Parts: sequence; structure tokens; C-alpha cells
Amino acid sequence: METEKISSNKRHPATWVPSVYFAMGLPFVALSTASALMFKNLGISDSKIAFWTSLIMIPWTLKPIWSPLLEMFKTKKHFVVATQLITGITFALIAFSLHLPDFFTYAIAFMAIIGFSGATHDIATVGIYLNELSPEDQAKYVGWQGAFYNIAKILSGGALVYIAGELEKRIGIVNAWTTVMSIYGIIMVLLSVYHLRILPSGGSAHQVKSFKEGMLTLKDVAVTFFEKKGIFLSILFVIFYRFAEGFAIKIAPLFFKATRESGGLGLSTSEIGMIYGIFGAAAFVLGSIVAGYFTSSQGLKKSILILCAAFNIPFIMYALLAWFQPANLYIISAAVILEYFGYGFGFVGLILYIMQQISPGKYKTAHYAFADGIMALGFMLPSMISGFLSDMVGYKTFFIFVLMATIPSFLVTVLAPFPHTETKE
Repeated sequence: METEKISSNKRHPATWVPSVYFAMGLPFVALSTASALMFKNLGISDSKIAFWTSLIMIPWTLKPIWSPLLEMFKTKKHFVVATQLITGITFALIAFSLHLPDFFTYAIAFMAIIGFSGATHDIATVGIYLNELSPEDQAKYVGWQGAFYNIAKILSGGALVYIAGELEKRIGIVNAWTTVMSIYGIIMVLLSVYHLRILPSGGSAHQVKSFKEGMLTLKDVAVTFFEKKGIFLSILFVIFYRFAEGFAIKIAPLFFKATRESGGLGLSTSEIGMIYGIFGAAAFVLGSIVAGYFTSSQGLKKSILILCAAFNIPFIMYALLAWFQPANLYIISAAVILEYFGYGFGFVGLILYIMQQISPGKYKTAHYAFADGIMALGFMLPSMISGFLSDMVGYKTFFIFVLMATIPSFLVTVLAPFPHTETKE
């Protein structure tokens, strides 16, 4: 039996890795997916939803700009706890704003605040993960990290959407989503209280004492990032690995909700929540965990093309659903299960590549933030135009286009450099 070497003065990773990555995933999907369904039910157009709910994700792209400033403070734990509390309070403000006449403007503005808070939370969380865990444990827990990050995503886009759908029938759309946004807020506040006690400090890789020094550090971070061996091919890999997902993930729930006459599946909000929150959740968690152990045993370099295929090929499920428009919930659920298992399995490859092939060096936390920001940009840009494209060509042609968008993912995966020797082959 393998014994993990955790020093007595450190918390076991199992006590904080799942919860802190759950806290990372929850607001991200509340903004990117659940809010899209909320706004659609409140009468906002697909193109407007896709554009604005993608634009508010820009802090996840720009976060490298302020990541070095986090080094001015003693520990990264402070940022994790504070941003979770801020995010929780801002969700409560969104809940209140839904009752105002110009609710969309106010809700988007508050979501932009959550975007900045959430992106800062991500920087600090990754810093703790990289500084507290050895390379061996990073690989070991990456599956669990991804699983709980995406459990939050499935809870957000699944269970809470289901609750919203059921409440819509009883108390109306506005009151239903007011309740759900309040639940988001309560969860984030409770997580901040838990992590105040349980989260390790994460240390500080490089002490920065002033804003000027922070800017000099940012310059050094950028220069050393782009000096990394094979970095431009690595950047292309990070951008295009999720390229097809950027188009599909924003439109899929809107496609499920749209009427059958308009090319959608005509599902209720509750049915969408049930499919994603039960079947999708189980499939994603299983895929993430299996991929973590598979990659740990085989080595990332040997596994990366398999992971890419698992991530991209299942998008064919959406194309099949669009073309045949099945009414049977079991068939639709089976398609989501296959897609989400592949999604969970393949996503591990991208995260582990950033951690082990791009991040290592003097500024591993900041360099992870750089790479993660680039990844977010590659996801955000296709998401912003996905609504306009699907409105223009219809769901059938749109999801065929998504399949064509997977081609760059395979090309960059084949070309991806591996400048750092893996810990375990």
C-alpha cells in the first residue's frame, strides 16, 4: 500500500484540493452557462447572450496582468478566501438586480465583478496547488482537481438549473432565478469560511514590495515566459486545444432549450438541468478521474493525442442531435454522457500540459496564469461569435462547423513540444 508523505504541519491535499477547485469552477459556469439559460428564459436573444456572457469572461484572459501584484502580499490563501467572499456577496446583488427594469445591464455589470474576483481566485488557487504539492502529487491530484472543478460546473449548469426550472413552474421565472443566484452566493460564502480554516498558505514565490516593483516583475514574468523553449508551439496548443469547445459549449444549452420548430430539442429548463446535473456529472467525474490515473501511468507525452481525441471527437453527438432532433430523453442523455465523459477525460491533458510543460521555472504561478489566460482567450473568442453564427446558419450547420473546428486541435497536439522531462513515464 502506497503511503503519502504529508508533513504533520500541512493539511492533506484531499481536505482542500477538491473544495478549492470546486470554488473555482462554480462561478465560472454560473457566468458562462447557467446565466445563458437564465437570460434566454427572461427573453434575451441568443446572439446577445453569447456575446455578453462571453465578454464578461475576459478577466480570465487578462489575469496575467495583475498576477505578479499578488506577490506583494504574504500568502495566496488571503486572496482565495477574500475573493470567495466577494463573489458570494455579488451573486446576492445579481439576485436583487433581476427585479429591476433594466435587469440585463445590472446583472452583466455584477457578473463582470465576479469575473475579476474569480480570475484572481484562480491565480491564487493555482499558486497554492503548485507550491504545496510535489510534481508527483500534482500529477496524482490533477484528476481530482479537474473532477471537482467540473463537479461545480455540472452542479452550476445541471442541478441548480434543474432547481430553477422547477421553481419557474411554481413562483415564476424571475423569482426562480433570484433563488438560484442566492444559492450561488450562499455556497461561495460558506466555502470562504471553510477555507479560512483549512486552506494552506501557499507561500509566496517572490516578495514584491511596491507597485513599481510589481510592474518590473510583470515585465520579467512576460520576458521569461516567451523565452521558454518551444513556447510559441505551446501557445498554439493551449489556444486551439479547446477551439471547438468554445463554439459548442455556449450554444449547446440554448439549442436544448430552443423549440423544435426553430431546430432545437424543445427541452424544459428542468430537463436540461437533469441531463447535465445527473448523467453529465457522473460521466464527467468518471472521465476526469480515469484520465488522471491513465496519464499518471502512461506519461503525458504518450497520452496527449488520445486525450485530444477523447476531448474533441464526442462533439459529434451535438451534430447528431441537431440533425435527428430525437424526442427521447434517454437518447439525448446517452449523447450527453458520451460527450461529457470524453470532455472530462480530455480536459486533464490540457491542464497537466500547462502545469508540467509551460509553468516550471522562476515564476511558475504567474506563468501558469499566463498560459491559462491564453487558454481562456482561445475559448472566449469563438464563444463571443458563436451566437451570431448559430443564428445565421441554424443549429444543424452550426454543429457541423464545430466538428470542422476540431481539426486545429489535432494539428497542434501533434506538434506540441515537451521541453521538460516527465516525472513518471
